[in-house]
Parts: sequence; C-alpha cells; structure tokens
Amino acid sequence: MQLKIMPKKKRLSAGRVPLILFLCQMISALEVPLDPKLLEDLVQPPTITQQSPKDYIIDPRENIVIQCEAKGKPPPSFSWTRNGTHFDIDKDPLVTMKPGSGTLIINIMSEGKAETYEGVYQCTARNERGAAISNNIVIRPSRSPLWTKEKLEPIILRSGQSLVLPCRPPVGLPPPIIFWMDNSFQRLPQSERVSQGLNGDLYFSNVLPEDTREDYICYARFNHTQTIQQKQPISVKVISVDELNDTIAANLSDTEFYSAKSSRERPPTFLTPEGNASNKEELRGNVLSLECIAEGLPTPVIYWIKEDGILPINRTFYKNFKKTLQIIHVSEADSGNYQCIAKNALGAIHHTISVTVKAAPYWIMAPQNLVLSPGEDGTLICRANGKPKPRISWLTNGVPVEIAPDDPSRKIDGDTIIFSNVQERSSAVYQCNASNEYGYLLANAFVNVLAEPPRILTTANTLYQVIANRPALLDCAFFGSPLPTIEWFKGAKGSALHEDIYVLHENGTLEIPVAQKDSTGTYTCVARNKLGMAKNEVHLEIKDPTRIIKQPEYAVVQRGSTVSFECKVKHDHTLIPTVIWLKDNSELPSDERLTIDKDQLVIADVSDDDSGTYTCVANTTLDNVSASAVLSVVDVPNPPFDLELTNPLDKSVQLSWTPGDDNNSPITKFIIEYEDTMHEAGLWHHHTEVSGTQTTAQLKLSPYVNYSFRVMAENSIGRSSPSEASEQYLTKAAEPDKNPTAVEGLGSEPDNLVITWKPLNGFESNGPGLQYKVSWRQKDGDDEWTSVVVANVSKYIVSGTPTFVPYLIKVQALNDVGFAPEPAVVMGHSGEDLPMVAPGNVRVTVVNSTLAEVHWDPVPLKSIRGHLQGYRIYYWKAQNSSKRKRRHIEKKILTFQGSKTHGMLPGLEPFSHYTLNVRVVNGKGEGPASSDQVFNTPEGVPSAPSSLKIVNPTLDSLTLEWDPPSHPNGILTEYTLKYQPINSTHELGPLVDLKIPANKTRWTLKNLNFSTRYKFYFYAQTSAGSGSQITEEAVTTVDEGKMAMASRQVDIATQGWFIGLMCAVALLILILLIVCFIRRNKGGKYPVKEKEDARADPEIQPMKEDDGTFGEYSDAEDHKPLKKGSRTPSDRTVKKEDSDDSLVDYGEGVNGQFNEDGSFIGQYSGKKEKEPAEGNESSEAPSPVNAMNSFV
Repeated sequence: MQLKIMPKKKRLSAGRVPLILFLCQMISALEVPLDPKLLEDLVQPPTITQQSPKDYIIDPRENIVIQCEAKGKPPPSFSWTRNGTHFDIDKDPLVTMKPGSGTLIINIMSEGKAETYEGVYQCTARNERGAAISNNIVIRPSRSPLWTKEKLEPIILRSGQSLVLPCRPPVGLPPPIIFWMDNSFQRLPQSERVSQGLNGDLYFSNVLPEDTREDYICYARFNHTQTIQQKQPISVKVISVDELNDTIAANLSDTEFYSAKSSRERPPTFLTPEGNASNKEELRGNVLSLECIAEGLPTPVIYWIKEDGILPINRTFYKNFKKTLQIIHVSEADSGNYQCIAKNALGAIHHTISVTVKAAPYWIMAPQNLVLSPGEDGTLICRANGKPKPRISWLTNGVPVEIAPDDPSRKIDGDTIIFSNVQERSSAVYQCNASNEYGYLLANAFVNVLAEPPRILTTANTLYQVIANRPALLDCAFFGSPLPTIEWFKGAKGSALHEDIYVLHENGTLEIPVAQKDSTGTYTCVARNKLGMAKNEVHLEIKDPTRIIKQPEYAVVQRGSTVSFECKVKHDHTLIPTVIWLKDNSELPSDERLTIDKDQLVIADVSDDDSGTYTCVANTTLDNVSASAVLSVVDVPNPPFDLELTNPLDKSVQLSWTPGDDNNSPITKFIIEYEDTMHEAGLWHHHTEVSGTQTTAQLKLSPYVNYSFRVMAENSIGRSSPSEASEQYLTKAAEPDKNPTAVEGLGSEPDNLVITWKPLNGFESNGPGLQYKVSWRQKDGDDEWTSVVVANVSKYIVSGTPTFVPYLIKVQALNDVGFAPEPAVVMGHSGEDLPMVAPGNVRVTVVNSTLAEVHWDPVPLKSIRGHLQGYRIYYWKAQNSSKRKRRHIEKKILTFQGSKTHGMLPGLEPFSHYTLNVRVVNGKGEGPASSDQVFNTPEGVPSAPSSLKIVNPTLDSLTLEWDPPSHPNGILTEYTLKYQPINSTHELGPLVDLKIPANKTRWTLKNLNFSTRYKFYFYAQTSAGSGSQITEEAVTTVDEGKMAMASRQVDIATQGWFIGLMCAVALLILILLIVCFIRRNKGGKYPVKEKEDARADPEIQPMKEDDGTFGEYSDAEDHKPLKKGSRTPSDRTVKKEDSDDSLVDYGEGVNGQFNEDGSFIGQYSGKKEKEPAEGNESSEAPSPVNAMNSFV
C-alpha cells in the first residue's frame, strides 16, 4: 500500500485550514511528517532543500559561497564535483564546507583570484537510503571593464539632420545599464525627437541648434560591482539655416542654395532596425522588447500593430515615447509579425518584425516523493514541455539509470517509472532531467519503503472550541506504513461515527458540518493497520455565537452637529469580547471629538473629514462579527467661483461659473443676482434661477446699467453664501422702453389739475438725462395738446383750469438718447368744488316704531361740481326742555353711496319725535341741506320695569314694589303679574295671572301659603303689546311655634354627642317628605336655571315643617350665567341697566347691517324672557289657595 497522504474526499474551506496543522505540513512537503518524535527513529532519503542558482555570477571582491543544504534520516553527507570531476576540498586550503551542510565557502579575500574558481559545480547529498544531487551551478565572476581609449572628433551638422551618437559600452558580466548625462551628472532630456535605443545609442530624429553641446557622455552602470564607467565626451555643433546660408551662399549657385534649404523637411526613414523586415527570437516567460526609431522632419510618430491579431491588452506596454513595444510574460501565442509605422506630414514607412517565441523546459508534472510499504506498488511521473520539446532522462542516486544497479521492482517507461512489489532495498533517490537547447530542469524524488505501526501525532486531550452552527474540525494526524484506517467514536461507549452525519477526511480529520450544543463531548480517534493500533481522545465545546443586536445605522448629518453610532453586542458568557471601531477599515483617528462610551461612538462637531464608513467589530477568541454604517456629512454648498462673462451684447451676456463642493447634497439650483453699481450700489437684486446641473446662463440686460453678478448655490440643506462678484459690465444707453405708471389727474383746488405718476427708477431710465413730457387737453374740447418737459419728478400742476372738467392726460419718458414709446392716454378731472344745490322733495315714510324710509329727488349733475359720492341724511330726536338743557342734541348720520334716492333709517326709538334733512356729497365735501322734515314713530312695547322688590313678608302675604320701565316706548296701559309656588323638589305649581293698573307701583298678595317659595314674573304693557319681563322669588314666613321648636332642636343638635343621631333623623324625614311631595304635587318641574335667582338672604330661607332645616332645590340646567337682573341683591331690589342709544338695544340678532339700499337688516321687536307655558301644566290648574293647601 501507498503510505503517503491521500487526497481528501471533501475539500476544506479556507476557514478550516488553520485547524489542521498536520495536513498543512504534509501537503507542503509531500513527505514523511517532520514530527520530532517520529523522526527520531524513522529513516528518510536525502532531500535538497537549498542551493545556489544555476547561473551564479559572483562579486570578485567577496568570498565565494556556493549553497547546498539537504535533510534526511540519517543526516546526509555531502560531496562536490567541479567541471564533471570530483572536487577534493581537503586539498585546497581556501575551500571549506560549512558544518552540518554541504555549503562551500571559498576564501578569496585573503588570497587567490575569483577567476581560478570559475567552472560548473554540482553537490551530492547521500545517506544509506540514497543520494540527491543539485543543479549544475555555473560560477562566473562579474566584470566591469573600462572603455577603450579613443579620440572622438567633434560632430558638426546643419539643423534638421538626423544624428546617432554611439555608446558601444564594454562587454561586462552581467551587461551594464546605459544612460546619457552631461558633465554635471544631469540626465539629458529625451523626447519624441531625442531618445536612447535599447543598444544604448542616442538617436536624434532631427537636430536643432539647442542640441549644440560638448558634453554628451554615455555612462555604463555595473550593478553587481556597483561601479559606473564613462565614455569620452562627444561634442556636437548644430549650424542653423541662417548660419549655413551665410557660409555657403558665396560658393553655391542659386539652384544648389535653394535645394539645400528644401532638404530640411523630409519623410521618415528608420535609424533602427534597418531595412523593411527583421527577425526577433524570445524565450517563453521573458519580456519581449521591439524597437523602431525613425528620423525625419517633422519628427515622425511611431505606431504599432500586430498582423493577423491584436496586441494583448493587459500585457502590452509602450516605452521610450512609443518607440519601444514591450509584451510581458510572453508565450508561444505571441509569435507572429509585428509592424511599426513611422509617420509625419510628408509620408509614412513601416518595418515588419517577425517574432518567434521559444521555450526552455518547464514542468507539467514534476516527480513527487513516494513513501511505500513493503509489497506495495507506485509510480514516479516526470513530464515537461518546451520548444523544442525537451528530452527526459532518469538517474538513480545521481547515476544514469542505464548504468545504475538493476532493481527488479523498477520499470522505466519514458517519463514514468513504475514500481511493483517494492522491498526495503528499493529505497533510493531518483533524478529526472528535462533538457533542450535553451536549458534544463532537474528534480529529485525519493522512494522510501517503510514498515511502521500506526502513530497518532495530534496532541492527546486537545480541547476544541467552536461556535454553534459552524463546522467543527477535530484533528487526528496520523502516520503508519501500511496506511492506517481511521475511525471516530463519541463518548466512552459510543459506536463508530458514520458519514451520514459526519464527514471523515482521509487525513484523519473528523468534520461536523453544523455543530450544535449537543455536539459537545469527548471524541476518540482510532488508527489501525496490520502492524498495530493507536487511539487518541479530543474534547469539543460549543459556544454561542457573538451577535450585534443593535447595529449602527446610516446617518446624514450637517456639518458642526453631533452624531452617534450604537453597537450592542451579545456573546457567550464564557467568552470575553473586545469591541473596536474602525473608520474606512482603518483605526479611528486620534481626535478628542471622537469618544467611545460603552456601546456608542460619538462624534462631536462633525466635519467633512468625518465622512466615511464606520465599522463596529466585536472579537472573541473564536469568532468576530462586524456591522458598518455610512456617515454622510452634508452642508449647504460652497459658493461658486471663477465667474466669467462672455459673448457680450447690447442687451445680453453669458455668465459661466464653476460650482463649489456640494457637500454631499446635490445642488438643485443656482440663483443669480445682480448689482447696479451706477444707480443702486451695494443693493443686490434677484435676476434669474437655473437648474443645478447648469454652469452657464444667458442673461437679459437693460441698457445703461453697470452690472455686477454673483451666484449662489442651493441644495436640500440650504443656500450657499454668495460667490465673489463678477467683473463689471456697462451696457450701452438707449431710449426708455417704458413710460411711467399710475398716471392720474386730480385737482387739489377748484381751479387746477394735479398730474401725478410713478417715476421710473434709475435701472429703468436706460440712459442719462431722464425727463418726462407731460401733455394734457380738455376731453370735450377741440384744443390741441399742451405739453411741457419736466425733470425727473413725480407730479406737475396745471393752474387756471375750470372747475371739475374732464381732461385727457399722458406722460412720456425721455432721456438723452430719445423718447419712450407713445404713452397711454388716461382721463382725469380738474379740481372739485362744493355742490351748489340741495336735494328736493324729501319724503319720510314710517315703517314701524323703530324704522323709517326716506325718499328724495337727485340733484342736477352740473350742480354737484365734482365726483358724486352719495347722499347723507342727518336725523335727530327732539328733546324735552329739561333734557335739552342737560346735553347737546345728538345728530346721527347715515350716508348712502352713489346715486341712491332713498334709504332706510333703522334703530329709531318708538313713540318719539324726529327731524331730518338730506345733503349731496362729492370729493370736496357736502352741499347745502334740504329743508327739515319732521316725523313721529308709533308706540312700541316697553322695556322691563326698572326694578322689582318684595317687602314685608308674612305668613300668608307678600308685598311687591317696582319702578316703571326706563323706556316705556308709549303710554303704559297696565302691568301683568304672574306667579307660582315652588315646592321642595323644585317643581312649579299652578300659575296665577293678575292685571295691575298702570298708575300703581306697589301691590300686596294675600292668602298665600306660609313657608312657601314663590316665583314672580312682572312686565308692563302699552297699546303695542307686552314688554320685557323681570323675575323675582320670595318666601312667606313660618309659624313662630314651629320656629321655636326648630330652634330648640338646633340647640340640642349643637351638642357634640347628639350630632350623629340628629343627622340620621333629619335625613330620614327629608326622604319621607320628598316621597310625599312627589305623590301629592303634580306641578311642573322648577328649572335649575332659576335656582340661582331664588337664592336670597339666609335669614329668610324657609325651614321644613318637621325639623326646621332649610329647604334646598337643585339646578337642572348646565349652570349657565345668570341673566341680567335675575339675581336678587341683599336689599331685595332688582334694577334694569339704563338703555343707551345703540341701534340694536332691543333687537335679537340685530347686527346693524344694511342692505344695498341702506335699509336696516334685522328685527326691531323687544327682547323678552319667555313666559312659562301654562299649557304645560295640568289642563285644569288649581287655584292659588288650593295649590298652597296642597303643601300642608
């Protein structure tokens, strides 16, 4: 059986490789594991581990060191050959071998020469299992010879000619690097015209007078010896055409002279390579360099193409101003014809380079070491390619296999050696040599025949810790010959693990594809072959994964603000995480503005540099997680800059600008403003706006303005500061293109006409010398226009005009350039005067007690002498003699707009005597008054009595006193008194209605129930009807005997020990009374609204019959404010406030509005409190006596 490590059944991911140390060693070495314990008693043939390069150029100033290192068991011994024969190092005192290795050290620094040791060296490493050999190492000392002395003549040539300065450096080892410099060690400038070729020569496509110099020096740098050699300086003198003409004009004919001049310009020719075609051979893997340098005037340009193909894009480079084409990593596919083309204005030429790519041998499959068990089979394969195809030859232990000792287990078949039934004597080192004319390859591969029982190389009781839901890889590195079989077990008595759940790799590794918590435990690896068995235990722990439960979130913040990123981590309690923050995958900058506080990264005073990706990384010993968020710092845009004015015209110019940084928020628009430095310096005006994608704008301009422009950018955050102002641009003057607006003609006096207008501003003047031509004439006359030119003012007064005559007016602007377009004609009037005539035929019709209608005839229009504004009615109420002495007569005024000839007078007082007159009104004022008209208003309903009070209450009577209405609005005919009792449950009893003569101011009610509350409704009447009512409540007194008993009960109740008992008794009695009242009294409910009206002095509140406690009643309404006059003061009087002269004193819903004919809108009836509806009581209301008796 083969004992080498076999390929794995399953490919391990990159994340699993670090866990398999043994596997890494086996794959990289392809040999017996270098386990120290294993190597102590395991033999192994030699293996060359280090050697010097095949072509080894040495520095002759230093000792020669030829490396040869090898390993094996037992350790190998070393020997050398030189030029094919044994090199006896003991005979040369300058040569020593490094202890423990085969490396030679030749001491030439003390004595000896490097040239003595030139030759081909080969190292052999040998032990009892075989011999390995090194490559043939060719030793050559480096050389840096001097330039041969030569005398260089100065070069003189005329301007425009081509020139090649040869370098021809000495042959060195390795070849030197060539460059041209002057005496000051400054590199000579190169260009398309002047360049250095691959051979080191300096080529001039054509020379110019500035090429004249005496120190063109070629330098050769030998890197191996770190020396620089220099050629003798070359002197070049270029004669210009003018100098040449002066020199040869006398000796040349005119024809020769001019032909010499014309020879300066010429088509291209190649300086290198020569001819039309050439060949180039290169080895596979090298850099292919093709060169074409041409001369001509003007300087030719070089182009490259590949015939029947394209140049490889990623491997093609141009050097030396495209004169050199380089293809790196050249392969056989790059063979073909390449063409360079030189071209200038006078023509083009081409050169074809045929490229052939050869190849030194290279490996297809190098032979690999074999570790076999006795009786096993195996093969060594050695495959190589090249151009031409290499020859394969085999050696065993450094000896050609043809002359080596015979081995019956070995059979050679070209590039393959087949081994059958090997034995321990079959162990050897085989060498494969692949060679052609361009080089060779040499590889060592050993066959090691071993018989070893299984050994497990993984450390016992290794603890593996794995994150849940990830693969777990348990190592079982093993060795044995024959190759052992591997089995895995879980737990002390578990059965063998199979591949239905697990993956068993041939290198012994057990893979659990998805480890879970129940995967925790002890696993045993068992290795068996025919020579024995070995086992090893490892332990597996499953940990919870680390998770970021609160990730940082994308943030867009404005510059200067504060932003925070949150990162909360959840992890296995046995693992200790470390949390770090990164910015753009690098460490956070050291800045005190950035603070990390527990789970947060806080950035204060955010700046543009803070933009980027912030990553929170949580690391444990087993896993790491990360989460990132992008921070975008936004702000208003930076102001635009580089404002430029182009394409200036009389009335337009193009403005262009460069946008400033948008600060991560796209610019949505640009705002363009202008300043008129001539007329309004320092004041900026809005001109236009353009899209945020534009950087130019065509601006319309006005004449005679000294413009400056500035631009602002705007994005979603806001508007930038303004840009710097542009250069100033003064437009040419022109005649005004508009006339003044708001032209009016109004007289301030009866004999003048004041013409006013809104003047043009300086921006609108369009030129210097702004004036106005004012023209006017009577509308209805045949007069010609009268005109006057005035300075830049806003009005002109025409005197001596007739009163209120219509005029046609126009105002035209003009300046030093010319007139504005013909202005529009407007109509005005000369000054007004007061009307001369009063309205006639004034008539008054009384509609009702508070409203009258007035009619009049219009006055003639000519008598108005102005704009008719309307008619005005003056009216007033006649006062009696006593009132007239107290105050001046108050006249009221109503104005009716336009040409109305009638109107309504609202808000009149009933039963009153009025006087009125009418006047016409124009813009100047009022005309004379018409003759006075007198009218009377009929009676109306009175107002409520001025006061009502109840005096002298007794057991069965109450006396009422009152004052008459303050506004009787007519002759009082009588008073009406209505009253009704209120029981303790606030129900209203039957309503009693009494009529009282108008001359009374006092009335006594008898036969009332004692200790009973009554409510009274009282109002006056005229012939027009009933007026507003006033209400009041009062209570009759109680029996004295019962009052005394109540007092005694109160006295007893004031005793502290008896309070609780009396409260209980009182409550019980109250409940019984309420039940009794409900059953016996069928009267209406007393409205809660009136409860507040009913509250009077506590001394006269009624007391209940049985216990002497005060009676109560509840307010069933929403506790609305009490109406005026409804609450009874302590003196038990009720007063009505005095009426004023308001037009809506007595109207409900009257808002004082007028319709278009001047009439008053609304009702003129008095406002009254609604009387109780008797119909809501029982259909047969009991008499007052019966109602009172019902309480007993």
